[in-house]
This record gives sequence, C-alpha cells and structure tokens, in this order.
Amino acid sequence: MSHAQLSADLLIRGGEVVSVHTGQVWRADVAVTGDRVRAVLPPGTPVEAARTLDATGLVVAPGYVDAHMHIESSLLAPAEFARVTLARGTTTVLADAHEIVNVAGRDGQAWMIEQGRDTAQSMRWAVPSCVPALDGFETAGARLDDTDIAEMLEWEGVTTLGEVMDYRAVVDGDPRMHAIIDAARRRGVRLDGHCPNLSGAELGEYLWAGIDSDHCKNTAEVAVEKASLGMLLMLQEKCLTPEVVRALLDLPHLPDFCLVTDDIVVDAIVTTGHLDRVGAVALERGLPPLAVLRALTLQPARRLGLDDRGTVTPGKRADLVLLRSLTELTPVVTIAGGDVVGRGGAPVEGPGSAPEHPFGGTVRISAPEAATARWRVDLPDGEHAFRAMRVNGVDTYTEADEVVLPVRDGVVDWQGRTAVVAVFERHTGRGGVTFAPVVGQDLGTGAFATTYAHDSHNLTVVATTEEALLTAAADVVAWGGGMRLVREDRAGAGLPLPIGGVMSERPADEVAEASRRLRAELAAWGWDNRNAFMSLSTLTLAVSPSVKITDRGLVRVVARDWEPATIARVTPAT
Repeated sequence: MSHAQLSADLLIRGGEVVSVHTGQVWRADVAVTGDRVRAVLPPGTPVEAARTLDATGLVVAPGYVDAHMHIESSLLAPAEFARVTLARGTTTVLADAHEIVNVAGRDGQAWMIEQGRDTAQSMRWAVPSCVPALDGFETAGARLDDTDIAEMLEWEGVTTLGEVMDYRAVVDGDPRMHAIIDAARRRGVRLDGHCPNLSGAELGEYLWAGIDSDHCKNTAEVAVEKASLGMLLMLQEKCLTPEVVRALLDLPHLPDFCLVTDDIVVDAIVTTGHLDRVGAVALERGLPPLAVLRALTLQPARRLGLDDRGTVTPGKRADLVLLRSLTELTPVVTIAGGDVVGRGGAPVEGPGSAPEHPFGGTVRISAPEAATARWRVDLPDGEHAFRAMRVNGVDTYTEADEVVLPVRDGVVDWQGRTAVVAVFERHTGRGGVTFAPVVGQDLGTGAFATTYAHDSHNLTVVATTEEALLTAAADVVAWGGGMRLVREDRAGAGLPLPIGGVMSERPADEVAEASRRLRAELAAWGWDNRNAFMSLSTLTLAVSPSVKITDRGLVRVVARDWEPATIARVTPAT
C-alpha cells in the first residue's frame, strides 16, 4: 500500500516525534488506526483520515506508564482515578490494591479489577503480598496466604506480586512469606519490592528471593548499591533527593530506572499532576530529559512486560501525549488507545455515575464512648515514662521518644500534656484500642480521625483532648469510614470514604476540594508535614521504620518486636 492510499482514523499533523530509543526528534505526522499507531510519516504525506489533530509546535511522545502505584491512595474509585490521571498523561498503571484488600480481601481485588475494565486507562494489577502488612502484629480485614495468592495470580489482568513490604520476614526466612514468594515464582510473575535502606548481605538475601525492584526512599549509597546489583529503582518524588540524583549521575553509566507515583491524593493530582509532576521534579533535580522520558515510558513498559507500548512506533498501541517540549511534561493533549481523553491536563469527559460497591459496612464498631476510649493501663499511681512516637515535617519516618505522664486509678492523664494517637480495631467488632503519645508537632486543641490508615485501615485518631477524639471518631464511624478534623475554634473539615473506608464514590473535583480543605485545616491545626495525609496515615504502617502503632501495640519495625509502652516509673505517687 502506498502512502497515497493510506487511510487512518486519526492523523496527528504538523508535530515532531521523539524517539525514546535514540533521543532523536524529527518532524513527522502520525497516523492512527483503531488503537494502534498505523504509520509515522514525512510531514504532509497524503492520508485519508476521519479526524485530524493539529500538532503544530508540539512533540508527540509515548503515553506515561506508572509501574508502581495504589489507586486507593488517590481516595477515588478506579473510573474517576483513570479519568483525571489520563488527562495528565498516565495511560497505563500497575496498581497494587493492598489498601482495599486489607479491608475486604479477595472481594476487594476482584471489585477493583472489574471497575478498571471499562476505563480508557490500561490497568494491570499486582496481588498484595502482605495482607496484613505485618502478620501477627495488627488486625486487618483479611489474611491472604500462599494458596489465596497463587489463585489470584491467575486472575485476568494480574501480572505481578505486589510490593513485599515485610522485608524482614524475607531476610529472616519466615515460612509464610517465603511460601507466598514461591507461589509467585512458580507462576512466573514479577516480584515488586519495598526495602528502605536494606543493604549488604541482607539485600543479597532479598534479591536471592527473586524480588528485583524497590520504590522506597534510600540513602545515596544504598540507591547506588541496589542499582549496581541490577535492582530496578522505582523513583517516586520523595526518592529524588539531590544526593541520590547526583550519585546516580556520577556513575559510569546512568542505570535504568522508572519514575512512579506510589501514593498521590486527588487534590495533588488535579493541582500539580501525576506522573507528569514526578517527571518535572526529576528534571528539576538535574536528570537528563531523555532519561526522564524513558523512565516515564519505555522502561516501565518493559518492566511490566508490555512490549506493545512505551514508544511511538507503527504497530504499537496509540497511547500518546502531545507536549510543548521535552521539559514540559504536562500534556497539551492525551490520547489513549487512539482516542483523545485529555486536553490541557483536564479530562475531556465529565464524571460518570457513582460506582456500586459492597464495602459500605466494613467499619464494624460503634462510635467510641468515653469509658471505652480512655487510656487505661495496669500501672500503679504515679509518674511514668511512656514510649512516644516522634514525627517529622519532611517524610513518614517515625522514631522512638518518651513522655512522662501521671497515672491515677489505672488511667493515664494525658490531656494538656501531650498529643496522643489512638488505634481502634474496626474489622471484627470486638477489638480494643491502643494509645501512645505523639511528639514533634505543635498542635492546637482538636483531633483528626481516619480509617485511611496504612495498611490495615483501623480507625486511627490523633488528638489533644478526649472530647475532640470522641467527636472526630464518631463522625468517621457514622460515615462508614473517612477522615475528619475537629477543632475547638472552628468547624474543621471532613471527607467521607464509604468504599471500604478508603475511597470516595464522589466525582474527582468534589473529593479534591474536600481534600484541599482538610489539608489546609490540618496545617492550621499545626500538623506540619510536606504530605500531611501520608504522614498521618502511616503512623500505623508497621513495616515502615522505625516505630509504629497498630491496634495491638507499638512495634519496633526493624526488630519485628513489640516496643514496651512504658519505660520506667519516674516518681512514686504522692
């Protein structure tokens, strides 16, 4: 067939095409037939096209591929997530649904896959490897063993064993974790990792198990060590520290890497972007434009085994972004499967109807009452030193500290002396509550309650008064899950999350506005962190260093052991 006879459904005319293989940029027209690139043609080649798109002054590049992320972290249901992230250029995702699966088990994974089938975004799936995240140290809504995971790895669209967060179990030879890994290796799927700053012989054991990627924040030295051993670095925004970028650029050869989002809330997506935002940060840190583009396209596509995308090539999938330049990564136009789905970073279509879901009754506790929410201890009257969690304003790292508090008649008198975090088990309807002081933030009078609390998503409340704790918790329980900030001097803010207590059924714009208000109120309350939602929601993530709290107590993450709640008795009762 000659070019004069060529017909196409869509002709992208007048732009330049970038090769992610060679870095070349040249003037060309791109013809699309169905969901595939039909041809890359010299400018002005005659084509009979049903639609023509003027790309004058723009660069045609592959659509972005996110090789590690969690849809639930956006707080949106899958269809709404796809709608807003497609507009930012993310045409394919590998989604690890470990939030809803920790709440609802296999049914949660099946529902997510079903919801993702009809979106224009290509969704591939990872089966969560750690449900619960730290077995034996927390109460989740489900527990998956190797038999469950072996079966789920056979489901349509599942390609990966999700991030193996309990890296200590891998290194220490835990039988349950290794049975799960063996099930994935027998199936021949990829194994994704999560091992912050793991190095030396222990890193070797982790790699020996077959886990060959990491998306966590590492020191520059550990990042280089992992890259030198062939571990694929998946760099999210917080990983792109100047030290890490400089260390990678100083290597004799810049290693392959992927840019990923991991966890981004919807208000950040619609305001600053998705993968396009992570790419912009990588450019700001000094990574070369071609390396950044490859890390958004070709390399993650290869990681996922998707040889049909990640490049502007005849016969490949027509997932494309039209950019003003290789350093301006928010698309002017996004095309997914041959259809225009975004313009100027915004979706071309409005939201659909609210999704039906079976997860509205997963908060199986009543609103806490004063008698049940009191911090009770088996200690004599007097002053006692309690183990505390120290948070910071930069990331989600928490370390052990201590706070001296009085005990009277078996009750800790904490109000007016410290903020506390309380975790209420929500899944069985018969769980208890644990408390610990929280230091490192200067909070006003109030409380923040949430069921979006990694990864078991028990009801978690940070409070400075018992009254505020009870009020915030009651609202979240009444909603069937969500986030609520109560403050003494103002109305505060809230966001219901009725889908398993981790997602909203509402349109993205509504959820984004509620998220913005809540984020602003948290800052005004005094919770000072670059990502307040993640800082708060990971207080319970018992695989993230160095001390965390679950419904069962304080956890020494690296040692996989319990942290004593009290350190010493300071003074006798008077």
